Amino acid sequence: MSAERLLGDPVAAAIREGVDRWVRALRERGVVPTLGTVLMSDDPADERFMDLKHDACADAGIATRDRRLDPDAPAEELFDAVERLSGNSAVHAVFVQVPLPDRIASADVARRIDQRKDVDCFHPENVGRLVAGDPRFVPATPAAVRRLLGAYDVPVAGREAVVVGRSDAIGKPLANLLFQDATPGNATVTVCHSRTDDLAAKTRRADVVVTAAGVPGLVDGSMLSPGAVVVDVSANRRRGDDGGTEVVGDVDFESARAVAGAITPVPGGVGPVTLAALSRNVARAAERRADA
Repeated sequence: MSAERLLGDPVAAAIREGVDRWVRALRERGVVPTLGTVLMSDDPADERFMDLKHDACADAGIATRDRRLDPDAPAEELFDAVERLSGNSAVHAVFVQVPLPDRIASADVARRIDQRKDVDCFHPENVGRLVAGDPRFVPATPAAVRRLLGAYDVPVAGREAVVVGRSDAIGKPLANLLFQDATPGNATVTVCHSRTDDLAAKTRRADVVVTAAGVPGLVDGSMLSPGAVVVDVSANRRRGDDGGTEVVGDVDFESARAVAGAITPVPGGVGPVTLAALSRNVARAAERRADA
């Protein structure tokens, strides 16, 4: 018997319904929620992800400002773009796509974002608030994972959870959220990464496995315990057998679903919920500014 599919579209639809009402109410007050984005990459996958964010905002009635920079441009161009969006009173939220070029330190960019507009929890002050259990915003992808787990009534409290990947954008904040005293939360969390010895031994003991490593096929069915819940955050683009491009996760889906109790597909799992969660954060930022 194959695993239950944890589909993102129904969960995202419920979030979008609330966001639509929220945005309509703000527009009736004369407030047009606006997201400013910055992309410094020519990777087609990054460009596609950014396009999807703009499409999701447009569907919700959220305006956008889009800055796309040559990855070889001076760091000062990136800093200037972030500072201008942060200082623009018509922009309520700022999102910077990562990863950035290797020569640019993420911390140098993060500190230039207005904390009140930092909807993906990039600024160190907002990271600290998240870790302390008092987040200004919950980053969109970790928020999406929690929303999926809650929507499908996945038991988390008291369970063993393994997060594969320690990025500042996903792995670290998600690990913090899963062990915090909240719902869903209160898990015993292990964070694995590129230096982890015997990854399979760690994942086999987990009740919940979340992958966010960006490595296709990193986890397969032999690395899971029977009945485990698998949430695959990554969306990796690779060449398919037919010569075209396909999107796959970190988990070998076919072997994993024969063992797991529930699993997210890629695409169609975490992705739609992430987009809806980002739109929700933008609406929240706009309302806070309007009420200030």
